[in-house]
Amino acid sequence: MIRGRKVILGISGGIAAYKAAELLRLMVKEGAEVWTVMTRSATEFVAPLTFHALSGHPVRVGLFGAGQTGAIEHIELADRADLAVVAPATANVIAKMAHGIADDMLTTTLLAVRCPVVVCPAMNVNMYAHPAVQGNLDILRKRGVEVVEPDEGGLACGWEGKGRLADPERILEALREALTPHDMEGEHVLVTAGPTWEALDPVRFISNRSSGKMGFALARVARRRGAQVTLVSGPTHLQPPYGVSFVPVTSAQEMYGAVMGKLEHATVVLKAAAVSDFRPARSEEEKIKKKGTELLSLSLERTPDILSAVGERKGGRIVVGFAAETRDLLRYAQEKLRQKNLDMIVANDVMRPGAGFQVDTNLVTLLHRDGTVEELPQMSKEEVAVAVLDRVVGYRARGRTGGDPKEAGEG
Repeated sequence: MIRGRKVILGISGGIAAYKAAELLRLMVKEGAEVWTVMTRSATEFVAPLTFHALSGHPVRVGLFGAGQTGAIEHIELADRADLAVVAPATANVIAKMAHGIADDMLTTTLLAVRCPVVVCPAMNVNMYAHPAVQGNLDILRKRGVEVVEPDEGGLACGWEGKGRLADPERILEALREALTPHDMEGEHVLVTAGPTWEALDPVRFISNRSSGKMGFALARVARRRGAQVTLVSGPTHLQPPYGVSFVPVTSAQEMYGAVMGKLEHATVVLKAAAVSDFRPARSEEEKIKKKGTELLSLSLERTPDILSAVGERKGGRIVVGFAAETRDLLRYAQEKLRQKNLDMIVANDVMRPGAGFQVDTNLVTLLHRDGTVEELPQMSKEEVAVAVLDRVVGYRARGRTGGDPKEAGEG
C-alpha cells in the first residue's frame, strides 16, 4: 500500500503531462504524500499550480532561483522519498537517467534517490521503438528500475501504436508493487473467482450472488508480491488485474476443466470461487415458454467438486479454500478443511453486515490445518487477501508444503 508513503512525482515535457494530474490525485486519495518535480518543458504543457493544488506542496522546477529554501533541495527530496515515479518519461529524460546526466532539478534528484524508481514512458510510436530508447530502457531495467510499458492506441501526433502513457490506475498498481516485498517470487498461484452460471436454456441460468471481488483481490495481491498468477473466473463485471493470466469460464464444468488443466504448474491454489453445487440435469435447447405452464419442476444434479479434486492431487502444493455459510460457520468450515485436504480455509458468515457477496469488505475467520483459529476484524477484501497470503508465505517459510491426504482423514 502507498498510504503514508512519501513519493516524488517527476513530470517531463510531453503532451501526456496532463495525465500526471490524475495520477497525483489517485496517489493523494490513497493517502500518499507527494512532492512534484517538473522539467522546464513540462511546465509548457501544464502549469505547476495544478500540481501544487492537488498535492498541497510547492512544485520544484529549477535548481536555482525563486522559491529556494536554502537547503540542498534535491538531496532533501531524495532523502525523504519512499518511492520515485516519472510520468510521463520522455525519450530525453530516459536517456539522461540511463547515462547519469543531471542538468535539471528532476534528473539531479533522481541521481540522489535510494528508493525504488518507476518510469512510465510516453512518446511517438517510432521514437519508442528506436533502438536508442529501447537500449536506455534496458539499462534502467538492469539497475532495478521498474518500467511501465506504454499503451497502444491513437497518439497526439496522429500516429497509431505503442506510446501512450499507461492508464493512471495501471501506474498506481505498479507503484503498489514497487513498494511491496516480493516474498512470493517463484510461486505460481492459481486463483478461482466469481460465480458459475448453470444453463436452464439459452437465456436462463442458475447462479449465486458472488461478485468475484475476493478472488480478484487475491490474484492482484499475489501478483504484486512477485508470484506468477493464473486467475480462473466465472462471469463478473470486474477488470482482470494487470499482469495476471486470465482464464474466463462460465459453468462449473468449464471451471473444473480450466483448473485441472492449470494445476500441474501451480504451487499455491486459492479456491475463492462460489461454484454452483448443482446444475439442471437437462438444459433445454430452446427458451422455455411460460404459456400453458403453471408449474415447472427442475431436476438438478451435482456439479464437479473442484476443491476435492485439487485436494486429492495436492502433492506439495499449498491449498486454501473458502467457505461462505449462513449458520454453524466453524463446524461446517472445519469439516470442509478436513474432508478436502486443505492447509487453510477462509470462512465467512454471509449473513453478517459487511461480509459476503457484492460488498467491498469482509469479516473472515481463518482455520488452519493444525487446528489454529484466527478471527480477523472487518477488512477490505484486499486487506483480507494480504492476510491470507501472509499466512501462505508463512507456511512456505516453515516448510509446510502440503501433505498426504491421509493426514487430513481421507483415503
